[in-house]
Amino acid sequence: MTSKRSSVFFWRKVDSPGHDTCRFFKLANGCRLVGTAVFLESGRVWQLNYEVLADAAFRTRSASVKGFVGTTPVDVQVRGARGARWKVNGKSQPSIAGCLDVDLGFTPATNLLALRRLALKVGEEAQAPAAYLAFPAMQFKVLPQRYKRLSRSEYDYEAPTAGYRGTLRVSSEGAVVEYPGLFQAVPTK
Repeated sequence: MTSKRSSVFFWRKVDSPGHDTCRFFKLANGCRLVGTAVFLESGRVWQLNYEVLADAAFRTRSASVKGFVGTTPVDVQVRGARGARWKVNGKSQPSIAGCLDVDLGFTPATNLLALRRLALKVGEEAQAPAAYLAFPAMQFKVLPQRYKRLSRSEYDYEAPTAGYRGTLRVSSEGAVVEYPGLFQAVPTK
């Protein structure tokens, strides 16, 4: 990681009209992602503001998503508890217990935390099941994921239950710059 205290990322959706922007903050006791995704999906406008907090080992501690889908409000809060247990909007969710990462299905931003937490060397691979906010249902479920580091800037990524496999390209900071078929980073200054 660079010595900067924050970084900004901006993505264009490839599969539908839309964009996502995110700011990554390095904190004394962890990190924070804050972003907004705005896109058109199935004829409806989605505006989702998100925030994710992680500890110094890049394990997600909490996440929130607020906004709207068409005229329907969205307000989802997930908080971690001991033993990798989770509460969603204050209610225990045993179905996602054991997951160390939260993956917000509408943004590539949360892959950054999993990649940093795993810290894979070239040739290494790891399973990283995530508490996945399924899109467009906006409900949490376990998403089996596998990352294999191919090079300094590429990972073979697979989420078999989502029917996805592709080679993710990442920046030197670990942010996805190309998520084939879904997102493409737009250069910023």
